[in-house]
Amino acid sequence: MEWSNYSMYADFVLLGLFSNTRFPWLLFAFIVLVFVISVASNTMMIILIHLDSRLHTPMYFLLSQLSIMDILYISTIVPKMLVDQMVDQRAISFAGCTAQHFLYLTLAGAEFFLLGLMSYDRYVAICHPLRYPVLMNRKVCLLIMVAAWLGGSIDGFLLTPVTMQFPFCASREINHFFCEVPALLKLSCMDTSAYETAMYVCCIMMLLIPFSVISASYTRILITVYRMKEAEGRQKAVATCSSHMVVVSLFYGAAMYTYVLPHSYHTPEQDKAVSAFYTILTPLLNPLIYSLRNKDVTGALQKALGRCSSSGR
Repeated sequence: MEWSNYSMYADFVLLGLFSNTRFPWLLFAFIVLVFVISVASNTMMIILIHLDSRLHTPMYFLLSQLSIMDILYISTIVPKMLVDQMVDQRAISFAGCTAQHFLYLTLAGAEFFLLGLMSYDRYVAICHPLRYPVLMNRKVCLLIMVAAWLGGSIDGFLLTPVTMQFPFCASREINHFFCEVPALLKLSCMDTSAYETAMYVCCIMMLLIPFSVISASYTRILITVYRMKEAEGRQKAVATCSSHMVVVSLFYGAAMYTYVLPHSYHTPEQDKAVSAFYTILTPLLNPLIYSLRNKDVTGALQKALGRCSSSGR
């Protein structure tokens, strides 16, 4: 019984992202910089959307939710990793690993669903511009927000208890920088193939449902854009959708590599590199992509900076 309790609830050891790096402190400084800029830029997006009346539209409301998810998402993983590197310890408790696992799945799932549902907003804006205020009213926006968070929470509540109930009889060393499902399952002394198959189907469904919404929305958008006679209208429609498509491609592409591609096609080091991309870099890229390509956001930022400078004087 004592051995069983130990195998189930003893601490894990995260081997981390710095173990096989020639210049660990250079990578450490880079990740600190990325983390600070990511949190600051996403916070700035939320503040600008809240303060500027021109940004009080459904699209920017959904973007503010995306920024909240990105802040929570990167904060679930990066601070623990950086502190471990500073104090030179790699341990994470069973409860801490469970909490990190749940938050990661919930936030990643919520972002999947939100990015999928955001394509509906773009579809309505381009294909039915006159009915946009009706079809994307406040009630619909709140429904999209709740659906995204609820979908992510269901993912976390379903997969976390099952993953963490396996007896981890092998080494407690997780060859990763956070408690991600594939890395955890490698430590189990039980056959996890049935669960991995079920999780594979679950991930396919989680990708397929939002991807179907995105595909249907952008098919209609492309047809509408093709029929537009004015070149200016086409350019505006393409500019409106391109930012969303770039973010979707980055996030979905990395997730498909990790959870859909068979494990025999990638190594643990490749897994860590891809996971670092969509857990550390994607929250940084999202606000930059939307702000740099968006005149409304840059205009709101310039207005806010102008207010700050005038009040300082």
